Amino acid sequence: MRKAPAPEGRPGFIRIDSVHQGDLDGIKGLYHINAVDCVTQWQVVASVQAISEAHLLSVIEEMLAQFPFEILGFHADNGSEYVNHRVAKMLDKLRIEFTRSRPRHSNDNGLAETKNGAVVRKEFGYAHIHRRHADRFDTYCREYLNPFLNFHRPCLFATEVADPKKPGRIKRVYRARDAMTPLDKLASLPGAASFLRSDVTLAGLQQLARALTDVQAAEELNEARQALFKRAATRTG
Repeated sequence: MRKAPAPEGRPGFIRIDSVHQGDLDGIKGLYHINAVDCVTQWQVVASVQAISEAHLLSVIEEMLAQFPFEILGFHADNGSEYVNHRVAKMLDKLRIEFTRSRPRHSNDNGLAETKNGAVVRKEFGYAHIHRRHADRFDTYCREYLNPFLNFHRPCLFATEVADPKKPGRIKRVYRARDAMTPLDKLASLPGAASFLRSDVTLAGLQQLARALTDVQAAEELNEARQALFKRAATRTG
């Protein structure tokens, strides 16, 4: 179905996109898959060798399981890696609404595309990374990057205010005081606990977040990233 996600204040409506890590001498680089919740900006990044159905389907299932709340909607652009019968069948089995971007509506998947630049490219750059390193990068995302993004990295959230120049019109503004982590945003929602999966609690998530300070989490992330790229640069097989 071609339409924008309509979360209506509920978490669980994710937007997803792919980021290619370049080709070199005809050799394909790995891909990063980037999924972001519309309401809380909870973000899950994964790495995969290729975006063929054989590689991608299991990765999408693993990514969906990393979100702490029930997934209600899945939105992608019109790439064939997502718009195909196998993905549609999987989402239908999980009772997840599957939508894709409309023609001439560039904002339909804008949140994921913005995070591609602000997070994925900032973290991994643009240089070629051989696809043989996909498993190692995926482990880094799961163990270091994703927890940092959701527990320790503040995001800006829009506030709707009346436009004084145009009566009756509402505009979205971003204020520094409204910045919070995706976990904090999730906890601030009315009835937040009702959206969580049965095996997840807010107290448990908050305990995980308190295990490290923001500075400690950033230092741990940087150390792991340096070790990852050092190994990827020196390993030949």
